[in-house]
Amino acid sequence: MNQEILKMPKVELHCHLDGSLTLASVREILGKDISPEELQVQTDCQNLAEYLQKFDLPIQCLQTPEGIKKASRNFLLDVAKENVRYVEVRFAPTCSVNDHMNYGTVIESVLDGLKEAKEQCGTFYNVIVCAMRHHDLETNLAMLKGCREFLGEGVCAADLAGDEAAWPMEKFVELFKEAKKLEYPYTIHAGECGRAENILGAVELGAARVGHGIAMGRRKDIMDVCRRHRTGIEMCPVSNLQTHAVNSWEQYPIREFLEEGLLVTLNTDNRTVSGTTLSREMEEVQKHCGIPLEEFYRIECNAVEVAFADDSVKHELWKMMRT
Repeated sequence: MNQEILKMPKVELHCHLDGSLTLASVREILGKDISPEELQVQTDCQNLAEYLQKFDLPIQCLQTPEGIKKASRNFLLDVAKENVRYVEVRFAPTCSVNDHMNYGTVIESVLDGLKEAKEQCGTFYNVIVCAMRHHDLETNLAMLKGCREFLGEGVCAADLAGDEAAWPMEKFVELFKEAKKLEYPYTIHAGECGRAENILGAVELGAARVGHGIAMGRRKDIMDVCRRHRTGIEMCPVSNLQTHAVNSWEQYPIREFLEEGLLVTLNTDNRTVSGTTLSREMEEVQKHCGIPLEEFYRIECNAVEVAFADDSVKHELWKMMRT
């Protein structure tokens, strides 16, 4: 591991809680031995739909307040080990609501775990609540309304996640009209599965950032729109190679996006499922895409700029980046 990269203060904006539970957390919460292979995607993964199958066991861990709190606490302590100083962790609260937990209980449990961890490691955090593409409008609206009281109190934004190929952006216009009325800022998974028009649709709906966004490679028209709107681009290289969103590092458009002046950020997507860290993402991009070490500072500054953090947290992060 490159020690300069490891020591660099980092910001992560696209990281799924259920895809990033530590192996120790899963074993402890489920009370049984779990192999790494049960949580981590294999090298012969064929597509995003197959990749998403690895979330079944982690979601089982998020069905009680105790499990959610433990998972969230251990998650933040884990990311702090590589000097991540701020993280926006996202998850789908609806997947944890059951006969024993409503939305309030779910969010409170996540925030309790994160708060407890921050007292030990000092890493700032916020939570992004995910609507799911395969859920109907009524279900996704219930989630947004159920979590609304925590907006600005640990919850910072909303998202749309899931199988993008099966559920394109046109189906979610009404959802984000309602999200805007509820005063949620939002990011939207778009352009992960080869349909660049989803990125344009996300920006037109008011998304401050897009998750992945790689389908706009060589689409200067869409890059121009993202540049004009100062849209944050949440790139997740290792995950994108695993899901075959791109088939090789030679096709990965991070250098193109940087040269076009886009607000590129670097993220893990799912630390456990992808077997990655933010430091590994940087090393891989440095090795395969010719990104020099000093350019990571620019990428981290982009992340601070487009983060959903309040000004006081951003002020602290800017100070860390300058040291």
